[in-house]
Amino acid sequence: MTTTKTKTNNRDTTMNLNRRSLLKLSAATMAAGSIGLPSFAQQIDELVIAYNVNLPSWDPTVGPSAVNPTIQGLYQSVFDQYILQQPDLSPAPGLLTEWGWSDDKKQVWMTVREGVTWHDGSPFTAEDVAWSLARAANPDTGNPIQFVWGTLANHRVEGNKVIADVAQFDPTVFKWMYFLTGYVLPKAYFEKVGAEGFEAAPIGTGPYMVEKFERNAFVRLKANANYWGGKPDFDTVTIKFVPDAAARVAEVESGNSHVTLEMPYEEYDRLKGGPLAGVSAPISDIGMIFLNDIEVMTDPNVRMAAAHAIDKQAIIDRLLSGYGVKIDTLQTPEYDAYDASIVVPYDEAKAIELLAASGFGPDNPVKFKIQTTKGFKPKDYEMVQAIVGLWRKVGIEAEIEVYEIAKHYELRAADQLAPAAFYNWGNSVADPTTSTGFAMFGPSPHSVWDGEDLIGMIGPLWGEADEAKRIEGWKAVDKYIAENALVIPLLQYVQPILHAPGVVVTPHASGSLLPHLMKRA
Repeated sequence: MTTTKTKTNNRDTTMNLNRRSLLKLSAATMAAGSIGLPSFAQQIDELVIAYNVNLPSWDPTVGPSAVNPTIQGLYQSVFDQYILQQPDLSPAPGLLTEWGWSDDKKQVWMTVREGVTWHDGSPFTAEDVAWSLARAANPDTGNPIQFVWGTLANHRVEGNKVIADVAQFDPTVFKWMYFLTGYVLPKAYFEKVGAEGFEAAPIGTGPYMVEKFERNAFVRLKANANYWGGKPDFDTVTIKFVPDAAARVAEVESGNSHVTLEMPYEEYDRLKGGPLAGVSAPISDIGMIFLNDIEVMTDPNVRMAAAHAIDKQAIIDRLLSGYGVKIDTLQTPEYDAYDASIVVPYDEAKAIELLAASGFGPDNPVKFKIQTTKGFKPKDYEMVQAIVGLWRKVGIEAEIEVYEIAKHYELRAADQLAPAAFYNWGNSVADPTTSTGFAMFGPSPHSVWDGEDLIGMIGPLWGEADEAKRIEGWKAVDKYIAENALVIPLLQYVQPILHAPGVVVTPHASGSLLPHLMKRA
């Protein structure tokens, strides 16, 4: 199976309101100057959000932005996905009210919601669904998840149902309908205006309509009064693009914005409960250490010692102010294949014993390189520093190499990562194929572990039609990985959100910040 990179790009910045941060704050505020200055003490008529990334493109089905998890909250404000994903990651009826496979798994069927309209007032129909699926499956369109959509063919409409033939069975195809690129676009409108026209004036069926868009500055949204899911609380939402974390904190602290996200936890703790309120909840991103099967990592004693020597809870408590959930597999508690019985405990004595069995110890340390980003996720570099310190105590001497996230992608795709490499992995679809599968299956460009034994275990699970058997199979894979320390899972991230007291924010486990889920206090 072909795969594609789907990564996020959050930045953690020292929270000094220096001249650079204030200039960025001023620029964002001036660009959206007509929105005025929100007041915590007044009724909020226009909700203002300081967002942590820019929006490069409005088509949610093509190009690099389509597979950027951080941007999906913007897309979901304007467009609907085939299937609705609820805040706890579970699926619910959306533009499709029912869906499933035929008994022989040779066809899929989907029932399309009736009575929905596009933002221009035209009716939404089953033809839009069939066209959107066929467009996504066409390799010429440029959908980066075409390898999934291409498993369905011969899309056709029968009343308010869409039928498609299964060209290659993929048990996760419906899960992708509430994941990356799983959006329905307007067939007639898109064919009329073309890709450029759609970029200039995008329409969807979602809870908000685009009123004004200033690239690299802000987007202003107007509530869709006819939204099938109910009109949102806030009639107008302005989303400012403020990539700098210090500037985002300045936005909400000064009252220029009502809501922001992804700031260092010490800043979150400082500001929540004062003039601002805060909400924090675990999301589907995890921190992990890739182990490449090269050099000393071919020694199972070295790998297992490295895993047992890490006090994950201490790192969460001391570096992340307690905002994190310790994990021992690539599944979080919300994932379908999570197995709480799989545990890799912190055990310094066992780590020393394992290393001694291979001739290593504090006086004769095993040496290797570990790569990490610095500021891509909160405290990423500091976490690696702490891990290296713990390793040193048991007889592991690791050299830290810092690189940009783009370099990580490049090296991982070429299977040239160092013996150890820190990374964060996102899997808001909650399926084991998009966590353990893509990360650990040797032929995948996401994986650097090429062991034939693991490839043999994972291979049959890609097309397993029995769902219970498939999930149990992935649990067995996770157990094998943990017992042999083929990767080192560390923690599930917690997303901090600061907001004005006049706003009630519902966090989403995918990490998407969704204005239509926000209510007046």
